Amino acid sequence: MFLQNYWYAVGWDSEIQRKPLARTICNEQIVFYRKLDGSLVALEDCCPHRMLALSKGHLEKDDIVCGYHGLTLNGNGVCVHMPDGKNPPKKSLVKSYPIVERHRFVWVWIGDVAEANEAQIPDLTWCSDPKWVSDGQTFNIKCDYKLLVDNLMDLTHENYVHPTSIGQQELMEAPIDTISDDKTATVTRWMRDIVPPPFWSANLKSDQNCDRWQICNFSLPANVMIDVGVAVTGTGAPEGDRSQGITGIVLNLMTPETETTTWYHWGMARDFDITDHGLTGRIRDAQAAVFSEDEEVLESQQQRILERPDRNLVNFAIDSGGVEARKIIQRELGRMPGVAAE
Repeated sequence: MFLQNYWYAVGWDSEIQRKPLARTICNEQIVFYRKLDGSLVALEDCCPHRMLALSKGHLEKDDIVCGYHGLTLNGNGVCVHMPDGKNPPKKSLVKSYPIVERHRFVWVWIGDVAEANEAQIPDLTWCSDPKWVSDGQTFNIKCDYKLLVDNLMDLTHENYVHPTSIGQQELMEAPIDTISDDKTATVTRWMRDIVPPPFWSANLKSDQNCDRWQICNFSLPANVMIDVGVAVTGTGAPEGDRSQGITGIVLNLMTPETETTTWYHWGMARDFDITDHGLTGRIRDAQAAVFSEDEEVLESQQQRILERPDRNLVNFAIDSGGVEARKIIQRELGRMPGVAAE
């Protein structure tokens, strides 16, 4: 069971093109494409005639043509051509979904169409603000999306999964502060007067001791934004003055595909060296390498969970952010008609 009446990220804006794209979201099979004017279409990925996936077809202007017998639907799912040449019915034959492009991502509404409200699209201002630059990719991970949320809300794993890039012992030693409300959970960690790890030292262009921060914010349905950065020690970052430091926002949008697979849209927005396109590519590639290490851990974890249905996850103090996020998800599921909260 997945949260309904939310906007889920389909992918980065560049992923949706003229060629029909099949993507399963919350167990719903959907086909996506762009019209000639660049606007977006999202339809149930099933021809109403003989039930071939519409994504196996092709586009004629703004309409999608089934690859089996040529039944043709417009962007609202209304038939505009019948294989037998008869007049098509004047009604939608497949479900259409609200779809919006914003902040470099494409978003689809899962739930009651009448409830779709664009004001509820996550505010990823960093991705559209000219003072920032962003880039990233999409992975398909073979695990429950909540395992990704756990992973991102507890960054102590960096010391063991990513020891050569972003991990350091101070992650284990710095205290964390966890707060939550009905919709969000936030974990804050400050590491003061430490030697910066290689990634941050290179981008700060300094090997002086620094103050490093990690502020992980979870919001429904399954998004985690991580405010990260470093500033030379003594320049005021812990007190709110980051002018002598550099900041990044690690973007993590988890879109459930099935109960045990997830579309993971990730990236980083930054406020430093924003005209250095080579750096943008290098950061993206470095992130891909880091997240590939996470992928191996998460998929192995999911396999063990499936093999041991009698076992439960054990929570420690470092898991407080993930625990709060799961509580929020479960409470929201409990508000859905016909779903009992655990």
